[in-house]
Amino acid sequence: MAAFCEEFTLCTVAGAGGSPGLPQGLLGLEPDGDSVLLTDRGRTVRLYKVSDQKPLGCWSVKEGQTITCPAVYNFETGEFIVVRDNKVLQIWKKDDSNLDKVFKATLSADVYQIHSLPQSEPLVLFKSGAVKRLDALLAAPQQIIENVISNEAIRWSRAFMEAEQPVLTFITEQDGKCFVYVQQCNPYILHKFKHEQGGESSMPVSCAAYLKNKVITLLCLYSNGYVYKFLVPLQQSVCEEEQILLKSLLIRLEVSGSILKGTSIAILDKDHIAITGCLDSSDSNVKECFSIWNIKFQTLQASKELPRGTTGQCWCYEDKLFVTHGKELIVILYKCQMSSLAAAVGKIKDTQSGMKTLSVDWNTLQEDGLMFVQPDQPVPAKDASKRLLKSKRSMGAKAQAETPTVEQLLLSIKDSSQNIIEERLMKFLSNTQMQDFQTSVGHVVSALVKRCKTEQSFYPSSCLVHLIQTQGLSYSMCPDLMAVALEKTDVHLLQICLQKFPDIPEGVTCACLRTFLSIGDDDLTEMNVNLDSVAGYTDIALNSNVGKQSKDLDRYPARSIRMVTPIQNGFSSELPEDGSCDTNLIQKSPVMNTSELCPVGPHKAALLNAILHSAYSETFLLPHLKELSAEQVILFLQYLQYLYVKCSEEATTELPRILSLTINQIMDWICLVLDAHFTVVVMLPEARGLLSKLHKFVRAQVRLYSELNKIEGSLKELQKIQHTKDAGLYSIEVLKL
Repeated sequence: MAAFCEEFTLCTVAGAGGSPGLPQGLLGLEPDGDSVLLTDRGRTVRLYKVSDQKPLGCWSVKEGQTITCPAVYNFETGEFIVVRDNKVLQIWKKDDSNLDKVFKATLSADVYQIHSLPQSEPLVLFKSGAVKRLDALLAAPQQIIENVISNEAIRWSRAFMEAEQPVLTFITEQDGKCFVYVQQCNPYILHKFKHEQGGESSMPVSCAAYLKNKVITLLCLYSNGYVYKFLVPLQQSVCEEEQILLKSLLIRLEVSGSILKGTSIAILDKDHIAITGCLDSSDSNVKECFSIWNIKFQTLQASKELPRGTTGQCWCYEDKLFVTHGKELIVILYKCQMSSLAAAVGKIKDTQSGMKTLSVDWNTLQEDGLMFVQPDQPVPAKDASKRLLKSKRSMGAKAQAETPTVEQLLLSIKDSSQNIIEERLMKFLSNTQMQDFQTSVGHVVSALVKRCKTEQSFYPSSCLVHLIQTQGLSYSMCPDLMAVALEKTDVHLLQICLQKFPDIPEGVTCACLRTFLSIGDDDLTEMNVNLDSVAGYTDIALNSNVGKQSKDLDRYPARSIRMVTPIQNGFSSELPEDGSCDTNLIQKSPVMNTSELCPVGPHKAALLNAILHSAYSETFLLPHLKELSAEQVILFLQYLQYLYVKCSEEATTELPRILSLTINQIMDWICLVLDAHFTVVVMLPEARGLLSKLHKFVRAQVRLYSELNKIEGSLKELQKIQHTKDAGLYSIEVLKL
């Protein structure tokens, strides 16, 4: 699953929105650590620091000269390289201010692109298809450049490192036919491949590639909205015959029945791509947008419109996307989770939970044998008599001391007493080495739940808890288990299910939330609840006056989980004086007591923490959150606010406990609850102080992170300063940032 995060403007783009028909946007963008080197379509090269959004340098060629190749950074020498007027190579350092006075070399042929890689000499790709190392060119700038391609035009190129040696690949086009060249530099081997011709008449408009296991994976975005994949192997010998690359369709970029006409593609990871394109709407208005697609499941993951238009360019470096929007270059942070079916539907489980998952061979469920058959399903007649005799013998006194088989246990569950079932279940669980143990456990749970539904007095809670704690179970293996636990108000079992099951539906999660919020704190103190999730950041000392929960929000019981309020990690729970919210509302509102006391008891806090850790998808969760009552919404928001303050006080922005809650998790839930009950919360007088406090907490946090970014930038600048090794016995150094 992928999503957009923070977005900010880096700089203006010269030439964007210029005259129609002329090239617009940037000529190139190259990374240099936390900086990017921008080359305009004209005379200027600029260096920007991304984290601070500030320029570090700007260089221009003289009037009448034109930069024809994007500038790059030479990692070996720390210099910048650019090509103007197709043949003139210029090299300068960051301290140089006038490009007219830097080193120049005129080459004998036109340059298409310069590729610079860490730990390697830059490679120069000529328009003729020849590839030369920069140092070899500088030794003899006027050397003859051979013509590798004839009547072909280079459309795209990219360089990689393979076994500490550079590899360069480029795509050419001639009369509607595309060719792929792979140039290996040590030894110099050139391979030529031809694109497989399809039935479509469209041509590739953008390409992206990555190298892994000596195979270049090439993704081509066609003008008709199709993305194809080509696999280009790195070969060690020259093949005289022209090889044809077979293509496979990855995804068709379709949104609500309309084809997204892509103009640029970028690879985020092996399962996600970013596309800049335009979508023709029904009213004939062209909508330009930027989107992230999952090519494994062929789904749209995130999208944002670009109302001010775009040049159709995008670049991806680390966790940042660079996109032209109007006359600006914007930076969009993004995140991509592990691409799986669970992640695609928002069901990925937190890796910190330590949950172990065991694969289950579902095909074995179709095999014959009672071990793989539900207890209420018919058994073949020829086997039924044998198993019946076997089960009768196992019921004898001598067999009770032995470990029961799955067949024996399933038959016992049908009509035996709860004590006998629990005794035999404990013996069965002691034999974890049996074949298909987890599958058998799933059948046992299903049999117990079925009897619970048909026989109201039967509820072996301890048996169910032991079975769930064996690990490897999931909600889909026993979907009725949590429904029965909700009916019986078994909060201990529900807490364990929330912690262990990776695939609980959002509706069931919200049902558990409503149940936890509706139970009084006094009633919860008498129930078995695991308090590990609240130990470490609460001071539990129960108030003698804690009793029933009043429906009046002004009379929530004062709980004893107290909160410390000194300034830590740059944060204080006291309200800032320069806030824009109405402080009179805050002083009058009784909800402000949540800054001193937790609004819920430790048992309810532990149950709510299990809810906060559960996996969910926002799309499916929001409708179910709307079923919460107004009282439950306010109480839940008060507890989330308390957690937010506690989490902000910790230096690691995580609550110190076994299952740590992060500030991002807490803020996500606050936003979800506010989205689901926006009108209700705004209209309730009791919620005004709470909303005002949350608003100021967020402002304080924004200021904190802003200052931290400045400190980070200063520290990085200090690291770049070259200190003299021998400073003598006494010296004074002035460090300028």
